[in-house]
Amino acid sequence: MKILVCISKTPDTTAKIAFADNNTKFATDGVQWIINPYDEWYALVRAIELKEADASTVLHLVNVGGADSEPIIRKALALGGDEAIRVNSENADSFNIASQIAAIAKDGNYDLIFTGKETIDYNGSSIGAMVAELLDLPYISHATKFTLDGTNATVVREIEGGEETDKAALPLVVSCQKGMAEQRIPNMKGIMGARTKPLKVVEPVAAESYTTVASFDLPPAKAGVKLVSADNPEELVRLLHEEAKVF
Repeated sequence: MKILVCISKTPDTTAKIAFADNNTKFATDGVQWIINPYDEWYALVRAIELKEADASTVLHLVNVGGADSEPIIRKALALGGDEAIRVNSENADSFNIASQIAAIAKDGNYDLIFTGKETIDYNGSSIGAMVAELLDLPYISHATKFTLDGTNATVVREIEGGEETDKAALPLVVSCQKGMAEQRIPNMKGIMGARTKPLKVVEPVAAESYTTVASFDLPPAKAGVKLVSADNPEELVRLLHEEAKVF
């Protein structure tokens, strides 16, 4: 079996967010980059578990990004990927990114494609569905559990108010979220081995781009804390009713 895991680069959750060029670009100075947590903790680790259960499994990684993505790709290889492909493109349009991934997937003839449910910077949750459509493959989103019986997959996914169990035959595209696997940390053997694992750089295929960023805006600043004396419960009730709109 051949598995392809989509890896994206996102700012660390503690990074201070700022914008440049009249609020049309993300300011990258001083930002620490990480593997998108949904890609790393759930998609990649579940793929590694499948590889551990079947030593014949081949696990490849794909990233669409510039050369500055290579440190996070190497970390993903340290966790357990066999080799990686970086599509040399910094186009942020979702359809364009999905087109690059689909081209790699089609060329590699993969049985299973894992993505994170979304990236923590744009929260678009669109890549997996687009890749599946471009490849004309079944797609299951927001998966919390994934098991294989030969070439047949059973996938539990989160839905409003509960969960749903789906069955599908490979090849298949799945987006992953919390529950799919437990977070892992690369060990020294993995880190050393990642240095020599193949990381192939390819140029992007021709693909349309349908969206551009008009502007970014920071959320409104949070209001200050109001302290209410324990001797004045009437004021607390008034604030909850008139300002917090609790009741």
